[in-house]
Amino acid sequence: MNTEKVASHIISWLKDYAEKSKVKGFVVGVSGGIDSALASTLCAKTGFPTLCVEMPIHQAESHVTRAEEHIKQLKEQFSNVSEVRVDLTSTFEDFKNTLPTIASSDAVSLSLANTRARLRMTTLYYFASLHSSLVAGTGNKVEDFGVGFYTKYGDGGVDLSPIADLMKSEVYKLAAFLKVPNSIQEAQPTDGLFGDSRTDEDQIGASYDELEWAMQMQNEGKTANDFSERKQEVFKIYERLNKINQHKMIPIPVCEIPKEFK
Repeated sequence: MNTEKVASHIISWLKDYAEKSKVKGFVVGVSGGIDSALASTLCAKTGFPTLCVEMPIHQAESHVTRAEEHIKQLKEQFSNVSEVRVDLTSTFEDFKNTLPTIASSDAVSLSLANTRARLRMTTLYYFASLHSSLVAGTGNKVEDFGVGFYTKYGDGGVDLSPIADLMKSEVYKLAAFLKVPNSIQEAQPTDGLFGDSRTDEDQIGASYDELEWAMQMQNEGKTANDFSERKQEVFKIYERLNKINQHKMIPIPVCEIPKEFK
């Protein structure tokens, strides 16, 4: 990958979209992860006002530290970058406490994890409205179009997706080229939605390198039977997630009424 040309292309694309949309800038949720670091850096390099929003909810201190390090670096490099921190922990707890009491289960845990992402989405759009800006997404290609590893109307609720055509490995290459802090480049990928130490790989059962491989194999028309042992396991993980998460990847279905009924 020609990192310089890819970076320049995305930056030009962002600028062109903002100009045509007649908005004033971008709003990006910054988590301390590689994807949000890259997306916010690309937005900053457009010259448009870029608001970095940090939204901890029972967040691990390491995530907070990385996010703050990245935002500080951006502000030192770009005069168009500003920041705001909104601690949503009490908001999340208030919401949780208004819900009917349900016995703890995996379904409850997942629902509350997705609630965190949706509270953050609401917060980003609050600031986007205030500043006449666009919410820039932070999802990469394997997450957004491979396994659907994001929250529908959470981190999936955005106005435009600058890095969604980049595989995770390409995100790392571009982040290194743009000198994203090493602490972020070296950190284990995690969505941080469960308030514990689980990584993305822990949740999915496969690494991003493995998922990229499986995505490529499926695109080439391969099936699980073409492989053995670990590769077959990974392919099946990818295939299952890709299938059950199609509702995230395709447009919302619209019930079209036959003309003769109208």
